[in-house]
Order: sequence, then structure tokens, then C-alpha cells
Amino acid sequence: MNDTKTLADFCAGISIRDLPPEVVHKTKLCILDCIANIYGSRKLGAVKKVAQYIRSLGGPPQASALGWGFKTTVHNAAFINGTSAEAIEAQDGLRFGGNHPGVAVIPAALAIAEHRGLGGREVIEAVVAGYEAANRPAAAMHPRHTLSGFLPTGTCGTFGAAAAVSRLYGFDNEGMLNALGNAGYLVPISMAEQLMGGFTIKIVQGGQAASAGMTAADLASIGITGAPYVFEGSALNGGFTQITTDAEPAIEKLTEGLGEHFTIMDIYFKPYTSCRHTHGAIQATLEIVKEHKCAPEEIEKVEVHTYGIAVIAVGKGVKAKDTFVSAQFSIPYCVAASIMDGEFGPRQMTEARIEDPTIVALSKKVAVLMDDELNKVYPDITSSRVEIVLKDGKSLVTQIDIPKGDPRDPMNEKEIADKVRYFAGEEERERVDTVIDTILDMDRLDTIEKLMRLI
Repeated sequence: MNDTKTLADFCAGISIRDLPPEVVHKTKLCILDCIANIYGSRKLGAVKKVAQYIRSLGGPPQASALGWGFKTTVHNAAFINGTSAEAIEAQDGLRFGGNHPGVAVIPAALAIAEHRGLGGREVIEAVVAGYEAANRPAAAMHPRHTLSGFLPTGTCGTFGAAAAVSRLYGFDNEGMLNALGNAGYLVPISMAEQLMGGFTIKIVQGGQAASAGMTAADLASIGITGAPYVFEGSALNGGFTQITTDAEPAIEKLTEGLGEHFTIMDIYFKPYTSCRHTHGAIQATLEIVKEHKCAPEEIEKVEVHTYGIAVIAVGKGVKAKDTFVSAQFSIPYCVAASIMDGEFGPRQMTEARIEDPTIVALSKKVAVLMDDELNKVYPDITSSRVEIVLKDGKSLVTQIDIPKGDPRDPMNEKEIADKVRYFAGEEERERVDTVIDTILDMDRLDTIEKLMRLI
């Protein structure tokens, strides 16, 4: 009954002096990737509207709304930055937790660090602590937490944001424990139903978690207490892992290998702007069209063979006037757009592209089928096989077993830097290059204010 305390104690004591160099470097890449996604999301009409709304609220200019050219309160900055980091659906993630910690943890850490004049070393410590606090409860309940109706990015991300802010506040063990306890009371329901229905409220889950986590830490700073056993719960069966899953949680994952293995090292990055379950199909499709240059009118049908969860989560098609959220979670759309455009990035998520009748028509030729053999090796292997059948009878087939970005086939520093440039666009190339260099040298920053001004 002390798993929460053990995790809190560890998060409170994280110091960059003790972090392995590879953990520090991976943390910088996570921050860099988060900024790429903020840039990419500016192309989405829904995100523009959220930014306009946040700007209309006014308030003291405490922290930057990154990419939007204004400052707002720390809570509102974390909200819009978390929303922007989430919305383009190219955010980092933990495959064995089903969550995307960066969109909650990093916006909260950056907003507080900017407001308090803190430096890059403090931000790195906070982000590492936040990823531990977000990833470990997510892993303890995966996949039953999501199948019970919750999105762990919003729920577990709140704990991550609370831990990150607590680390920046310099909380002792008790303060960190209370922040996590408070977070368990404030976590959003974060309904998976909203995502599956394609509703655009889904995009705020990172921002909501960042803001709620900040509130949890702020309340702890004035002496408000939360249950010190918030994760594992008590005999009353009211702990977080007890009430948000319909199965017995693997509670040992809260502390397993703590201090020996940092969960940030398990994080994958996304080269494409869609749900991770679509990436094998996108990668396979892009490899086919790069080699064969098949025109859409030459295609008779497309079959995507994959594992069961992918069929359930992203096997559905799209129709005219569907939202970009629906498109992000649709293998048929992702495959069709990849065939048409030969790429899959922010442009494929704009409203105009999603409503293109030629893409919608091509997507109707795409069937998503569960393959028993591929399903047997899930979740260790997330395979997708794409077969494009041409009208002349020729079949073009490619299978991807480990989608790009997985720690087993990682995106390296150059590839993530190129992602930042791609998502930001050519018009800001010189400034973006400076942003990239500054983040990669973040541990030398005495204050992150200059970096925030650049973004």
C-alpha cells in the first residue's frame, strides 16, 4: 500500500546530475517533438479557434502561447500549448501505456518555468519526473483503462503535469505526494467516446491535463492534501487504478525498475499525423507508391491486413464532412491520402484536404481486415500489410512490422529536427533552426525565456 509514496519520493528527488546522458538527450528530443507538433497544429481551423478563445480571455501575460504570438496566464498558456501539441496527432507516446505524456507534461513544465524564470536543467528534471508519473499508472492499467472508456493521455497526463510542476516548485516528498493525491481528484474523465465519435473536443485533452495538473500542484503548495495512496487505493476500492479500469491493474508497474529504467526511454515518436495504429499502413503505402507510382484511377481495391485492436480503433472509413479527428483515426483515409499525396503530414489534416471528394472516393476502396497471424504477435509486434490491387490484376504488397519511430526503429535527432522544419513550414526556417539548436542545448540555458520568445 505504499506504491504511490514510492513513486512520489522518486519524482521529488530527480536531479539532472544523476540522470544518464541518454535520458537527458531523449528528454530534449521529446521537447523538440512537442514543439514540432505545436507548429503543425497551427494549420488546423479548430486549433485556431481555441487560440482565439484563449487570447480573448486576457489576463496577466505570464507565459507564452507558443506559435501564436501572445502571452496569457500560466494556466491558459499550458492549456493552449497542450491543445496545440495534441491536435495534429503526431505526438509522442508510450505503446504499453496507450498514452501520450508529452502533450500534458511539457506544456505545463514550460509555462511554469517561463513564468518563474527557470532554466533548461530544471525543465529537463521536471519533464523526466512528469513522464514517470504519467507513464507508470498508464502502463499499470493498459489496455483495460482505455477499453473501460477513458483516454489515458488526459487522465494519467494530469498526474504527469502535477509531478512536473511540483519538481519545478522544489517540493519535498510530502509536497509531491499531495500533488499526486490532488491530481487524482481533479483528473478529467477524458472520454474515449469523444475520440471514437470524431468530435473535436478530443484535441484539448493535453491542455486540460496540463492545466488540471498545475492546479493540483498549486493546491498542494498551500497545504491542500490528497490521498497518499491515490494510485493503489484502499479497502474502500476508491483508488485511481481501482475505479478507472474493469480489470485488476498490474500495480507493480508503478514502481518496477524505478530509478534503474526511465520510462521516457520507451517513448516512440510519430513521423505521421495520425493515430499510431495507422502508421504501419501509412508507411507500407508510402513505400509502395514511392516505388511504383500507381495512379488512383488504376486501383481496383486496397486491402490492409493488421491486428485486432487496429481494426477496432482505426478500421472505420470516412465520409464527406467528417472531422480531422475522424480522419486521424481512419486507416482508409490515411491510406487513400498517402496514395494521392505521397506524404502524410499536417497538410493531410486540413479541412480542405479531408473534404476532397477524390480522397473520400478512394478511401471507400480500402478494406481493413484482421489477420490472425498478425494479431497473435500483438502488442509486441504491430504489423500491417498493405496490398494494392490494380485494375490490370497486378498486386503491390508491402508489410511493416515495426513502424518508424518505435524505440526499435527510432527517429533520430536529425529526423525529429527535420520534422520540426516540415511542420513549421519554410517561411520561418532560420528562426526554427535556432529553436532546434537551442532545445538540443537546453541544459545550458539559465532561463528558457529566450527560447519561448523564439517559438
